[in-house]
Amino acid sequence: MDVDIDHYNVLGLPSGEEGAKLTQKEISKAYKLKALELHPDKRPDDPNAHANFQKLKSSYEILKDEKARKLFDDLLRVKRERYVRASQKDAKRQKMVSDLEERERAAFAPDPAARAREEEDRITRKLKEEIARIRAMHANKRAPAASALKKETAGVTKEGASNVDREKMLKVSWDKGGEDYTSERLKELFSRFGEVEDVVISSSKKKRSALVQMATIEAAIAAMGTVSGNLSNPLLIVPVKPATATELSSVQQSAESARLNNLVGTGYKAYEDSS
Repeated sequence: MDVDIDHYNVLGLPSGEEGAKLTQKEISKAYKLKALELHPDKRPDDPNAHANFQKLKSSYEILKDEKARKLFDDLLRVKRERYVRASQKDAKRQKMVSDLEERERAAFAPDPAARAREEEDRITRKLKEEIARIRAMHANKRAPAASALKKETAGVTKEGASNVDREKMLKVSWDKGGEDYTSERLKELFSRFGEVEDVVISSSKKKRSALVQMATIEAAIAAMGTVSGNLSNPLLIVPVKPATATELSSVQQSAESARLNNLVGTGYKAYEDSS
């Protein structure tokens, strides 16, 4: 129907408030230009050319008539106002729905303060568990070394344990506040006197200590009184089981023999050089 057609658009003109301000001269000019474009003689292959041209003429006749054009402009205005009201209504409805959903979410949402307290409690509980785990792990590592050191230094041995093995063992202690010693560092210091079979480190509130087991009694005797470690935190070395006088004499004789052999070898070499 003609009332459902935007006659301004048919002529290629702007519609609405802008279209209502157009003069009759502007409307006639737009019609002539559009008629040249849509004339059936210009579109011999278009089956709709005649119908489109008639539609163009009908729209022009309505806009050319002052009364018809006024009614058409009023119709467009009413349609625009209805569209605006419907849009505003839809916007209000959407806002109401949005506000209702927001209130529902707020009603069922947990209290931020309570949620923060729960999160703090959860993290605190996890931290306590981790601290307990770390302490237990370190306690398990210290237990074997402390147990071995206590048994050896107290002179507690199992039935049948070899006194020779105890004579090869040295108790080494140093201050806890100074430069510390690792088992690798102790092995390095004592290996100058012979093979080191094992090093077990323990600690107390004031002292750090270790058991050093040498491969031979001679190496253990040689290490006593000679290994001092770092000057800022020297080592105190005592035997777990002191060597007998015979063993000390044997070690001293071996050392003296080595010294004499070295002197003889040096003198012989000097003699050879002078020959």
